[in-house]
Formats: sequence, structure tokens, C-alpha cells
Amino acid sequence: MNLILKNLLKKSDALLISSRPNIIYLTTYPNFSETERECFLLLTRSLPAGKAGKQYLITDKRYSLALEEIAKDFEIIDTGALNFITKDAKNFFKKEKIKTIGFEDYDLTVSEYSKLEKIVKTNPIDLRNFRAIKQKKEIENIRKACKIGDDAFDYIIQQLKLGITEREVVDKLETFINSKGADVSFKPIIAFGKNSSIPHHMTERDRLRTNQIVLLDFGVKINNYCSDMSRTVFFGSASAEFKRIYKTVLEAQTKAIEYINGQLSMVNGQLFAKDIDKIARQYIIKQGYPNIIHSVGHGVGIEVHEPPHLSPTSKDIIKPGMVFSVEPGIYIPGFGGVRIEDLVFISNNKVELISHSNREIIEL
Repeated sequence: MNLILKNLLKKSDALLISSRPNIIYLTTYPNFSETERECFLLLTRSLPAGKAGKQYLITDKRYSLALEEIAKDFEIIDTGALNFITKDAKNFFKKEKIKTIGFEDYDLTVSEYSKLEKIVKTNPIDLRNFRAIKQKKEIENIRKACKIGDDAFDYIIQQLKLGITEREVVDKLETFINSKGADVSFKPIIAFGKNSSIPHHMTERDRLRTNQIVLLDFGVKINNYCSDMSRTVFFGSASAEFKRIYKTVLEAQTKAIEYINGQLSMVNGQLFAKDIDKIARQYIIKQGYPNIIHSVGHGVGIEVHEPPHLSPTSKDIIKPGMVFSVEPGIYIPGFGGVRIEDLVFISNNKVELISHSNREIIEL
């Protein structure tokens, strides 16, 4: 069992894990709904008499057979997750001598919590940083996702033809990624021209014209793990202003990555996520451009956005084993925007780029 969970079980008789990403992490099973409560994972601690703790998956009969094959270390309770909270939990907790239970306070709904607290003493736990440090197999899967992402970028810029729509680019991108046995990790953001000044532009039917910015932000998911990258290219002959903006963003990203490397080489030095954000943010402002309107980075793993968070207010400390994006951007309403995003992996004494698409100015 994970050391974090073992330590949490010292404070409670059991842990009720409800968030889908944490259940995927602990079981490798990804098919529960993203919007409905279809499973709880329950861990009980070892008893003083030497009796080992147990692991339960509380779900329904739609998933029983698959879980018996994949999650063989778990006992399956298939009466339904919501039924368990509403009807079965009281007798179950009594039988298993569970008097206190830890729960994910940022994930459990108010309705679920109100039912739970009536039958057992509750202890809120925060598992948002639970998966921040990646294991070897996780890194391997993220690398695979990044490799497909790099190939997808090489493919999609060849599809950028006069008159193609943003939505058609999305369709071609998704088809290519699916052809590699993978899925998109989020709906791709494709933005032409002034649309690129909106970081999370809602892809529409705008058609590509000559001398337009093209911002591409997309990710790949394979074996439950994600990638995330952004590139900005120019369809036509790039203006001097676009080139200046682009070089400023690239330099901001480069300086942030160099800062990480410098801090990692220091003996007993701590690397704060907010300081990485500060390096990129201040460089862009000093060049006379607007402040970045989003954080400079975020962790990537089972979720495409997870800890650590690289923002001005982040309290996260960067540690070996973490994977996160570095993605500064400049956005000028009415003109357009530039964002360059890559994933980095932190080893013991260096930072490694694990997305490798061309970062120089591309004119098509």
C-alpha cells in the first residue's frame, strides 16, 4: 500500500476514496463515469491483533466481472456506490469495527457527506498531491503520450491549408491520435488569427486565411496517462510583431527551465513552484507585454491538470519524480496570442523536456 495511505490510516480506521483519478491510480481501471458516482474505494487498517487491513471496491454489477479480472487485490461489493452510503454502510462499518473514516473532503458531495457523518465519525483528508510524484511506469506512459503528441503535431501542421476550419483541424487531429491507439486527453483547442488571444478559445467554424496565427493546444492519453502541449505557428509570412512576441514567449519558457536546472544543481536547495512562474512572468512583463493571464504550468498525469501548480500563489514544492508543464503566453486582444507549452520531468539533479516538437518559429 502507498506510504501516504498507510500514514493516513494511522488516524482513521478506514479511508473512503471517491475521486475517479485516485481510483484509477490504485486499480488501473478507467471505465467509471466521469460525471456519476459509480465507485468508492475503501481501505481498512490492520488491527493490533495482526489482522491485515482489507481493500474494497464498492460499485455495481455492471463492473463486477471486469474488476475481478483487473483489481484482484480488492474485494468487490456490487450493491451500488450510492446504495452503500444510503443503506448498507451502517451495518458494514459495524461488522468491520470501523468507528472513524477518512474521506476526500474536496470530492465527496454534500449529500454523500451528510449521510456518512450520521453513521460514523468522519475525518477529512486531502489527497490532491497524492499522485504528484510519478513512478517509473507512469513516466513511461507519459513519454508514450508525448511521443504520439509530437507525431500528431508534425502531422497536423501539414494539414493546415487555406480555407480549412478550426473544427476540421480538431477532427483531423483526433482521428490521427485515435489511429495510434490513443485518445485525446482533452478537447483540442485550435484558434486562428485573433481567436488565439483567448487561451481557452472554443473552437468554431472559422476558416484559415493567409497571414494568420494558428495556436494549437492538445494532449494525448494512453494507458490512462496524459500529455499536454501547445504550439503557435504562422500561416503565411510572419510579421515582425508576431516574431517579437514569439521570441519573448520562447525566451520566457527557456529562462524558466534554466532556472529549474540551476536550482536542482544547488545542494539542499528547495525549488518552489511559484518561483518558476515568477521567472517567466516577470520576463514577459519586462519586455512590455501584458501579464500572463493564466498560471505558467501544472502537473500532468492521470489528469491533464493536477499538482504541482506553477502560479504566483502556489505553495507547492517541486520534487524529483514530478511531471509538469511550462507554458508562458502573451495574448493581445484583436491581434492574437502565442503560447508554447512543453512537459518537463524532474529527476534528482536535472530537468528533462519530454515533449520534443519544434519550438522555433514555423511559417507555413
